[in-house]
Amino acid sequence: RILFSGQMTDLIYAEKDLVQSLKEYIRAEEAKLSQIKSWAEKMDVLTSKSTSDPEGYLAHPVNAYKLVKRLNTDWLELENLVLQDTTNGTKYKSSLTVSDCFGMGKTAYNDGDYYHTVLWMEQALKQHDEGEDTTVSKVEILDYLSYAVFQFGDLHRAMELTRRLISLDSTHERAGSNLRYFEKLLEKEREEKSRENSLNKTTAATEPVVQSGTYERPLDYLPERDIYEALCRGEGVKMTPRRQKRLFCRYHNGNRNPHLLIAPFKEEDEWDSPHIVRYYDVMSDEEIEKIKQLAKPRLARATVRDPKTGVLTVASYRVSKSSWLEEDDDPVVGKVNQRMQQITGLTVKTAELLQVANYGMGGQYEPHFDFSRRPFDSTLKSEGNRLATFLNYMSDVEAGGATVFPDFGAAIWPKKGTAVFWYNLFRSGEGDYRTRHAACPVLVGCKWVSNKWFHERGNEFLRPCGRTEVD
Repeated sequence: RILFSGQMTDLIYAEKDLVQSLKEYIRAEEAKLSQIKSWAEKMDVLTSKSTSDPEGYLAHPVNAYKLVKRLNTDWLELENLVLQDTTNGTKYKSSLTVSDCFGMGKTAYNDGDYYHTVLWMEQALKQHDEGEDTTVSKVEILDYLSYAVFQFGDLHRAMELTRRLISLDSTHERAGSNLRYFEKLLEKEREEKSRENSLNKTTAATEPVVQSGTYERPLDYLPERDIYEALCRGEGVKMTPRRQKRLFCRYHNGNRNPHLLIAPFKEEDEWDSPHIVRYYDVMSDEEIEKIKQLAKPRLARATVRDPKTGVLTVASYRVSKSSWLEEDDDPVVGKVNQRMQQITGLTVKTAELLQVANYGMGGQYEPHFDFSRRPFDSTLKSEGNRLATFLNYMSDVEAGGATVFPDFGAAIWPKKGTAVFWYNLFRSGEGDYRTRHAACPVLVGCKWVSNKWFHERGNEFLRPCGRTEVD
């Protein structure tokens, strides 16, 4: 009986612990939900209408941070979250609280992104100093900010911020430990400089100047990031007057295609070399809605091919949902395919299926090539490489969403019902590396596109001529 009574007592305490753990879990989840709702409200101001979010990126604070990071801090005035589309001057404004900025900075810190940690924590501190009412303490902000600054090697400013923290909370153990560590590093740095000066027979080193607090953005995997992001903002487009004179508008009948002789398409040059053209009234509103209706039930996170393994996988640099439509799905698919064949003169027999893609707010695809540079794609053996790209814009985009070409500085903005076309290969079959392009993040609204990739087989005599150099 004693043994049984002891076991029952253990079970009762275990049950109490379980209930307590469940209560704590529920409280934590409620706190997360509250933060989710807060971010949803903050980010909702960036859209004037219902927006499709392909990734559910507003459904978690970490993803909200990643979304704003993708939109790029250069587009955001952190005080009021002012987002401006430079193409039409549209502005969308919402106020971020100290808590919002602190949350973004904390998430950046946990992500190892000290650059954005400093930006967000400095903004949180600025608003706190201005007297904004908040539950976040200056001690918490300074704790993260001081260490993030230290990660940039700004030892003097890290010490300055840490001392400020200690003046507010003299019992803060980590701050005291950090300050002692920083002082040792500084002393070591002075000794090393003193030895160097002695060896060089120079005067004693002066106290290093404290950095201004502005730090360079770390380099990442994307060499053309600055150019790419500038083009997405509508800056740096290399459309010179001389180049502009080479661009024309005309009626296009597909080299006297019988179907287009009576009703040719309006064709407009977007760029001269490589030659990129835009066609108008390629798809009607009814066709667009039907294509979207067919695609929606099949939309899934878009994938990319791993350059090492060749396996299809999701990636942070491609955020959209896509699906593939066959001609058997509906007559409108075959109709659109035939129209693209008539316009380009390229056969759809060896082309890929019609791909439909949806980009919600923050949706993007960073710079990439359409043609394959590795032998993983089985279609290369039978159908050849991707010769050309035909891209249909199936929606207008209120802000953002341009197709940009960093190599030669072109930006093409979506216009519903239009399509752009370019060749990815030279006549030799060599890839035209100038065609590396990107889908800029959607800032406001929703972007729908569909595209057809034409392959080499059956189109051997329709490739563009060799490279043409331009100014």
